[in-house]
Amino acid sequence: MVRIFALTNQKGGVGKTTTAINLAASVAALDRRVLLVDMDPQCNASSGLGHRQVASAKSLYAVIVQGADLSSIVVDTEMKGLRLAPASRDLAAAEVELVSAPRRELKLRAALSTIRDEYDYIFLDCPPSLGILTVNALCAADGAIIPMQCEYFALEGVTDLLGTLRRVKSFLHPGIAISGVVLTMYDDRVRLTQSVESEIRNYFKDRVYRNVIPRNVRLAEAPSFGKPAVLYDIKSRGAEAYLRLAKEFLQDEEGQDAKRARPRA
Repeated sequence: MVRIFALTNQKGGVGKTTTAINLAASVAALDRRVLLVDMDPQCNASSGLGHRQVASAKSLYAVIVQGADLSSIVVDTEMKGLRLAPASRDLAAAEVELVSAPRRELKLRAALSTIRDEYDYIFLDCPPSLGILTVNALCAADGAIIPMQCEYFALEGVTDLLGTLRRVKSFLHPGIAISGVVLTMYDDRVRLTQSVESEIRNYFKDRVYRNVIPRNVRLAEAPSFGKPAVLYDIKSRGAEAYLRLAKEFLQDEEGQDAKRARPRA
Protein backbone atom coordinates (compact mmCIF):
# COMPACT_ATOMS: atom_id res chain seq x y z
CA MET A 1 0.00 0.00 0.00
CA VAL A 2 1.37 3.39 -1.00
CA ARG A 3 2.48 5.77 1.74
CA ILE A 4 2.43 9.55 1.26
CA PHE A 5 4.73 11.98 3.08
CA ALA A 6 4.71 15.78 3.21
CA LEU A 7 8.13 17.38 3.64
CA THR A 8 7.37 20.61 5.42
CA ASN A 9 8.92 23.40 7.43
CA GLN A 10 7.76 27.00 7.04
CA LYS A 11 11.26 28.20 7.91
CA GLY A 12 13.21 28.64 4.68
CA GLY A 13 16.77 27.54 4.07
CA VAL A 14 16.63 24.33 6.10
CA GLY A 15 17.26 21.88 3.27
CA LYS A 16 13.61 20.94 2.75
CA THR A 17 13.69 20.70 -1.04
CA THR A 18 17.17 19.17 -1.01
CA THR A 19 15.78 16.49 1.30
CA ALA A 20 12.65 16.01 -0.82
CA ILE A 21 14.73 15.45 -3.97
CA ASN A 22 17.42 13.30 -2.46
CA LEU A 23 15.29 11.20 -0.13
CA ALA A 24 12.89 10.47 -3.01
CA ALA A 25 15.77 9.61 -5.35
CA SER A 26 17.51 7.44 -2.74
CA VAL A 27 14.31 5.51 -2.00
CA ALA A 28 13.93 4.97 -5.76
CA ALA A 29 17.54 3.77 -5.91
CA LEU A 30 16.51 1.10 -3.39
CA ASP A 31 14.06 -0.36 -5.94
CA ARG A 32 10.85 1.39 -4.91
CA ARG A 33 8.43 3.18 -7.22
CA VAL A 34 8.46 6.83 -6.16
CA LEU A 35 6.59 10.00 -7.13
CA LEU A 36 7.80 13.45 -6.05
CA VAL A 37 5.12 16.15 -6.14
CA ASP A 38 6.45 19.72 -6.31
CA MET A 39 3.98 21.95 -4.46
CA ASP A 40 6.23 24.99 -4.20
CA PRO A 41 5.69 27.87 -6.70
CA GLN A 42 9.46 28.42 -6.62
CA CYS A 43 9.67 25.10 -8.57
CA ASN A 44 13.03 24.15 -7.03
CA ALA A 45 12.24 20.44 -6.79
CA SER A 46 11.28 20.46 -10.47
CA SER A 47 14.40 22.30 -11.63
CA GLY A 48 16.52 20.19 -9.29
CA LEU A 49 15.41 17.14 -11.26
CA GLY A 50 16.07 18.78 -14.63
CA HIS A 51 12.58 20.13 -15.42
CA ARG A 52 12.55 23.90 -15.93
CA GLN A 53 9.95 26.39 -17.16
CA VAL A 54 6.99 24.01 -17.12
CA ALA A 55 3.76 25.46 -18.59
CA SER A 56 0.92 25.83 -16.09
CA ALA A 57 -1.24 23.38 -18.08
CA LYS A 58 1.43 20.72 -17.52
CA SER A 59 2.02 21.48 -13.86
CA LEU A 60 0.38 20.90 -10.49
CA TYR A 61 -1.50 24.19 -10.98
CA ALA A 62 -3.70 22.50 -13.57
CA VAL A 63 -4.47 19.71 -11.10
CA ILE A 64 -5.10 21.77 -7.96
CA VAL A 65 -6.92 24.71 -9.52
CA GLN A 66 -8.36 23.43 -12.80
CA GLY A 67 -9.13 19.82 -11.88
CA ALA A 68 -6.85 18.12 -14.43
CA ASP A 69 -5.88 14.47 -13.90
CA LEU A 70 -2.62 14.16 -12.00
CA SER A 71 -1.46 11.43 -14.37
CA SER A 72 -1.56 13.94 -17.26
CA ILE A 73 1.26 16.04 -15.80
CA VAL A 74 3.56 13.38 -14.34
CA VAL A 75 6.93 13.10 -16.12
CA ASP A 76 9.86 10.71 -15.96
CA THR A 77 13.18 11.76 -14.46
CA GLU A 78 16.72 10.62 -15.18
CA MET A 79 16.51 8.49 -12.03
CA LYS A 80 15.03 5.05 -12.66
CA GLY A 81 11.93 4.51 -10.54
CA LEU A 82 11.47 8.22 -9.76
CA ARG A 83 8.74 10.30 -11.42
CA LEU A 84 7.84 13.95 -10.92
CA ALA A 85 4.66 16.03 -10.80
CA PRO A 86 6.22 19.43 -11.59
CA ALA A 87 5.21 22.86 -10.33
CA SER A 88 4.93 26.14 -12.21
CA ARG A 89 5.09 29.69 -10.91
CA ASP A 90 1.33 30.03 -11.53
CA LEU A 91 0.88 27.77 -8.50
CA ALA A 92 1.36 30.90 -6.36
CA ALA A 93 -2.09 32.02 -7.53
CA ALA A 94 -3.70 28.92 -6.01
CA GLU A 95 -3.69 30.54 -2.58
CA VAL A 96 -6.10 33.19 -3.94
CA GLU A 97 -8.01 31.16 -6.51
CA LEU A 98 -8.96 28.42 -4.04
CA VAL A 99 -10.33 30.80 -1.39
CA SER A 100 -13.97 30.12 -2.29
CA ALA A 101 -13.53 26.62 -3.72
CA PRO A 102 -15.53 23.84 -2.03
CA ARG A 103 -13.41 21.32 -0.12
CA ARG A 104 -10.36 23.37 -1.08
CA GLU A 105 -8.14 21.64 1.51
CA LEU A 106 -8.77 18.24 -0.11
CA LYS A 107 -7.92 18.98 -3.76
CA LEU A 108 -4.58 17.16 -3.65
CA ARG A 109 -5.95 14.19 -1.72
CA ALA A 110 -8.60 13.67 -4.40
CA ALA A 111 -6.01 13.98 -7.18
CA LEU A 112 -3.63 11.50 -5.57
CA SER A 113 -6.38 8.94 -5.04
CA THR A 114 -6.50 8.32 -8.80
CA ILE A 115 -2.83 7.28 -9.11
CA ARG A 116 -1.74 6.11 -5.68
CA ASP A 117 -1.69 2.42 -6.66
CA GLU A 118 1.06 3.13 -9.21
CA TYR A 119 3.67 3.95 -6.55
CA ASP A 120 5.17 2.63 -3.35
CA TYR A 121 5.96 6.07 -1.91
CA ILE A 122 4.84 9.60 -2.74
CA PHE A 123 6.73 12.62 -1.38
CA LEU A 124 5.20 16.11 -1.35
CA ASP A 125 7.63 19.05 -1.35
CA CYS A 126 5.73 21.83 0.43
CA PRO A 127 6.34 25.59 0.13
CA PRO A 128 7.97 27.36 3.09
CA SER A 129 4.64 28.58 4.46
CA LEU A 130 1.55 27.26 6.19
CA GLY A 131 -0.93 28.32 3.49
CA ILE A 132 -3.50 26.34 1.53
CA LEU A 133 -0.89 24.41 -0.49
CA THR A 134 0.79 23.08 2.65
CA VAL A 135 -2.58 22.30 4.23
CA ASN A 136 -3.49 20.36 1.06
CA ALA A 137 -0.31 18.35 1.43
CA LEU A 138 -0.95 17.61 5.10
CA CYS A 139 -4.52 16.54 4.33
CA ALA A 140 -3.24 14.14 1.66
CA ALA A 141 -0.28 12.72 3.57
CA ASP A 142 0.03 9.79 5.95
CA GLY A 143 2.93 11.50 7.70
CA ALA A 144 4.95 14.70 7.87
CA ILE A 145 8.75 14.73 7.57
CA ILE A 146 10.32 17.87 9.03
CA PRO A 147 13.85 18.85 7.90
CA MET A 148 15.58 21.01 10.51
CA GLN A 149 18.92 22.78 10.28
CA CYS A 150 21.23 22.45 13.26
CA GLU A 151 21.43 26.15 14.05
CA TYR A 152 20.38 28.50 16.85
CA PHE A 153 16.93 29.24 15.42
CA ALA A 154 16.15 25.61 14.52
CA LEU A 155 13.05 25.39 16.70
CA GLU A 156 11.81 28.85 15.72
CA GLY A 157 8.39 28.52 14.14
CA VAL A 158 8.03 24.84 14.98
CA THR A 159 5.24 25.74 17.39
CA ASP A 160 3.25 27.19 14.47
CA LEU A 161 3.86 24.08 12.37
CA LEU A 162 2.82 21.76 15.19
CA GLY A 163 -0.27 23.89 15.74
CA THR A 164 -1.21 23.54 12.07
CA LEU A 165 -0.67 19.79 12.28
CA ARG A 166 -2.93 19.59 15.32
CA ARG A 167 -5.68 21.55 13.57
CA VAL A 168 -5.44 19.40 10.44
CA LYS A 169 -5.55 16.29 12.60
CA SER A 170 -8.56 17.54 14.59
CA PHE A 171 -10.71 18.90 11.78
CA LEU A 172 -9.59 17.48 8.43
CA HIS A 173 -7.34 14.43 8.58
CA PRO A 174 -7.16 12.43 11.84
CA GLY A 175 -4.50 10.10 10.43
CA ILE A 176 -1.74 12.68 9.94
CA ALA A 177 1.28 12.42 12.27
CA ILE A 178 4.94 13.38 12.39
CA SER A 179 6.82 10.51 10.77
CA GLY A 180 10.28 11.88 11.30
CA VAL A 181 12.61 14.84 11.74
CA VAL A 182 15.73 15.10 9.55
CA LEU A 183 18.76 17.00 10.84
CA THR A 184 20.34 18.85 7.89
CA MET A 185 23.50 20.91 7.22
CA TYR A 186 25.14 19.01 10.05
CA ASP A 187 28.70 19.94 11.01
CA ASP A 188 30.02 17.95 13.95
CA ARG A 189 33.08 20.21 14.20
CA VAL A 190 30.87 22.99 15.56
CA ARG A 191 29.90 22.80 19.22
CA LEU A 192 26.60 24.61 18.52
CA THR A 193 25.57 21.82 16.13
CA GLN A 194 25.83 19.22 18.88
CA SER A 195 23.98 21.45 21.32
CA VAL A 196 21.11 22.06 18.89
CA GLU A 197 20.98 18.38 17.98
CA SER A 198 20.61 17.49 21.65
CA GLU A 199 17.79 20.02 22.02
CA ILE A 200 15.94 18.75 18.95
CA ARG A 201 16.28 15.09 19.97
CA ASN A 202 15.09 15.94 23.47
CA TYR A 203 12.05 17.73 22.03
CA PHE A 204 11.02 15.22 19.35
CA LYS A 205 12.38 12.07 21.05
CA ASP A 206 12.53 8.98 18.83
CA ARG A 207 10.93 10.77 15.88
CA VAL A 208 14.35 12.21 14.94
CA TYR A 209 16.15 10.01 12.41
CA ARG A 210 19.48 8.63 13.57
CA ASN A 211 21.17 9.46 10.26
CA VAL A 212 21.97 13.13 9.74
CA ILE A 213 22.74 15.09 6.56
CA PRO A 214 26.12 16.86 6.55
CA ARG A 215 27.04 20.12 4.88
CA ASN A 216 28.37 19.02 1.51
CA VAL A 217 29.45 20.90 -1.61
CA ARG A 218 28.16 18.16 -3.92
CA LEU A 219 24.66 18.47 -2.45
CA ALA A 220 24.73 22.19 -3.21
CA GLU A 221 26.05 21.67 -6.75
CA ALA A 222 23.75 18.86 -7.87
CA PRO A 223 20.54 20.94 -8.45
CA SER A 224 22.31 23.19 -10.95
CA PHE A 225 22.90 20.06 -13.04
CA GLY A 226 19.30 18.91 -12.64
CA LYS A 227 20.32 15.75 -10.80
CA PRO A 228 19.89 14.23 -7.34
CA ALA A 229 23.17 13.68 -5.51
CA VAL A 230 23.00 9.93 -6.05
CA LEU A 231 23.35 10.54 -9.82
CA TYR A 232 25.62 13.58 -9.64
CA ASP A 233 28.23 12.02 -7.35
CA ILE A 234 27.21 8.79 -5.63
CA LYS A 235 30.47 8.70 -3.66
CA SER A 236 29.96 12.13 -2.11
CA ARG A 237 29.22 12.44 1.61
CA GLY A 238 25.85 13.96 0.82
CA ALA A 239 24.74 11.14 -1.47
CA GLU A 240 25.92 8.51 1.00
CA ALA A 241 24.08 10.27 3.84
CA TYR A 242 20.78 10.34 1.95
CA LEU A 243 21.14 6.68 1.01
CA ARG A 244 21.62 5.83 4.69
CA LEU A 245 18.61 7.98 5.57
CA ALA A 246 16.53 6.24 2.89
CA LYS A 247 17.43 2.83 4.32
CA GLU A 248 16.47 3.98 7.83
CA PHE A 249 13.25 5.49 6.47
CA LEU A 250 12.29 2.28 4.69
CA GLN A 251 13.17 0.16 7.70
CA ASP A 252 10.92 2.30 9.89
CA GLU A 253 8.01 2.55 7.46
CA GLU A 254 8.03 -1.03 6.22
CA GLY A 255 8.43 -2.26 9.77
CA GLN A 256 5.32 -0.31 10.70
CA ASP A 257 3.50 -1.74 7.67
CA ALA A 258 4.36 -5.25 8.80
CA LYS A 259 2.98 -4.53 12.26
CA ARG A 260 -0.23 -3.12 10.78
CA ALA A 261 -0.66 -6.17 8.54
CA ARG A 262 0.02 -8.71 11.30
CA PRO A 263 -3.20 -10.44 12.37
CA ARG A 264 -4.16 -10.04 16.00
CA ALA A 265 -4.05 -13.11 18.21
